[in-house]
Amino acid sequence: MSLKSFKPTTPANRYKVLPSFDEITKSTPEKSLLAPLRKSGGRNNNGRITTRHIGGGHKRHYRLVDFLRGKRNVPATVLAVEYDPNRTCRIALIQYKDGEKSYILAPVGLAVGATVESGEKVAPKVGNAMPLKSVPLGTAVHNIEIRPGSGGKIARSAGQQAILSNREGGFALVKMPSGEIRKFNENCFCTVGQVGNTQHMNETSGKAGRTRWLGIRPTVRGMCMNPVDHPNGGGEGKSKSGGGRQHLSSPWGHVKGQKTRRLRKPSDAFIVQRRKSK
Repeated sequence: MSLKSFKPTTPANRYKVLPSFDEITKSTPEKSLLAPLRKSGGRNNNGRITTRHIGGGHKRHYRLVDFLRGKRNVPATVLAVEYDPNRTCRIALIQYKDGEKSYILAPVGLAVGATVESGEKVAPKVGNAMPLKSVPLGTAVHNIEIRPGSGGKIARSAGQQAILSNREGGFALVKMPSGEIRKFNENCFCTVGQVGNTQHMNETSGKAGRTRWLGIRPTVRGMCMNPVDHPNGGGEGKSKSGGGRQHLSSPWGHVKGQKTRRLRKPSDAFIVQRRKSK
């Protein structure tokens, strides 16, 4: 996957860096694997805005991606690699021997015509899904289940990969993309390989309109608001005080920079090493 830049013929083109889409082989999605996707505008069932800066954007269909890979020991052939507007990575259209079609996340190196399979005794090659107890140590994996049979939840965005580092006492120790080392049940399924579109982090939209196409509305700084609208608002001119010394906070007065993870969370028992451990 490569990126392309543009001649600065317009202000938007001057800094724009976009993907070349050279890995995509099919432009129209599979109709049987589409579902409607309604926009909420960031509002809940009462019509109140619960998440700010959401609205507008291009219309989309949701692609039914198979994160579970529950069709075991049945080989499937990769028919195409497609663009998915709902996620940062690409998706691969596969067809099983019985004719059933499905979408999976497209890892690096998965080409059209390749064969993928899901099962406990399949070969540990790119695109195959298998339990952590069958994966060789040091292998890069993605789409990892948190609980056996729950479907992949971990390492699903563009360029993500986790490394299987060890196994002990029925658990697999996995180094997460954040650097955290965490224990998983060794029966949890995962997919071998690194998620594709690895250059996504280097893209530059080039203009505000492209961000609006994604359904992201403008963000106004709290310091620009009045005191009635935000805890950081008010003051004469560019004020850091707002009428009194205060820390940067959210619109609801929660001070920023503090840890937000719940104390004594049950899943803490599975964290072997934190991502920012000294």
